Amino acid sequence: MTLTIAPFGAGDDTAIEQAYEIDTAAWAVDVPDLPSCRQRFFGMIRHPMPGDVAVHLLAHLDGAPVGYLLLDLPQLDNTENASADLVVHPAYRRRGVGRALLDRGLDVLRERGRVRVSTMSAAHLPGQPDRPSPATAFATTVGATDALVDVRRRLDTRHLDQARLDALLAEARARTAGYELLFWQGGTPEEHLADVAYLDGRLLADAPMGDLAWEPEQIDAERVRGTDRALAARGRRRYHAGVRHQATGRLVAWTLLDVGASTGWHAFQQITIVDPEHRGHRLGLLAKIENLRHLLAHEPAVQAIDTFNADSNEHMIAINEQLGFQVRDRWSNWQLTV
Repeated sequence: MTLTIAPFGAGDDTAIEQAYEIDTAAWAVDVPDLPSCRQRFFGMIRHPMPGDVAVHLLAHLDGAPVGYLLLDLPQLDNTENASADLVVHPAYRRRGVGRALLDRGLDVLRERGRVRVSTMSAAHLPGQPDRPSPATAFATTVGATDALVDVRRRLDTRHLDQARLDALLAEARARTAGYELLFWQGGTPEEHLADVAYLDGRLLADAPMGDLAWEPEQIDAERVRGTDRALAARGRRRYHAGVRHQATGRLVAWTLLDVGASTGWHAFQQITIVDPEHRGHRLGLLAKIENLRHLLAHEPAVQAIDTFNADSNEHMIAINEQLGFQVRDRWSNWQLTV
């Protein structure tokens, strides 16, 4: 048995295709109700997020592609950290592939001065909340700590309670005098860049982070533009709602839903953030409901929307459950000292 590990780059179509096939096989076993999008995967390799340096490793066992490791090394902030995505084909697990990829990746991180690495995985086997997933078993074995628990919830858009949503909207609108709602699709309009950068930069400062040693990101207008370009390359169709404070003209709340290029039945609820100075007016609830309807007006094929929240984020969980999101599974944010 011969195991080899080699780096591959953004221009190596064969290696990217092999990694994607590994990813698809693993996703089908580990999280079968979440879709795998080819354009998103290829775009992720070819177009990293602004300020990130990427390292890609592909493992072959007796010539067959069996696993990959993707490392992202932030350059603009969190310069002691790295994030990772380590995946082994289900048919080749428990043969040392994951450990070999991790060891090679840790060597890379040490060479580049990184102190810790984090990743995320489903905590349990699909539909079996009492049985740890292979990723959980592996992470525990290599000494990683579960630094933050996230819970995934899903909204079935085929059974929306529209009367309930109308009542929630009426309640929110009664408290939003002096604010106006805005919608856009795709990239961020120039007039909103500064406000979106500010709001996006607040996310890691405001959201519960548990024991994850991850500092707030330094986001400016150029970084927002770069993120927009990366997401467009990944085929993410994005639907935004923002709330503008009429007295100042500033965007003070923002939420985003996105749909995959090859998975039109599925969307992710991404960021929802409200400027702390404007909380207490139900702006988050208003923006989320209106953006849900904005999405469905343009993407009627969407049947399911998934969102992740830290299990301690009681405020956002309460809003999501009011909309009809229901728990699907729990995820671990693993952190390992390099």
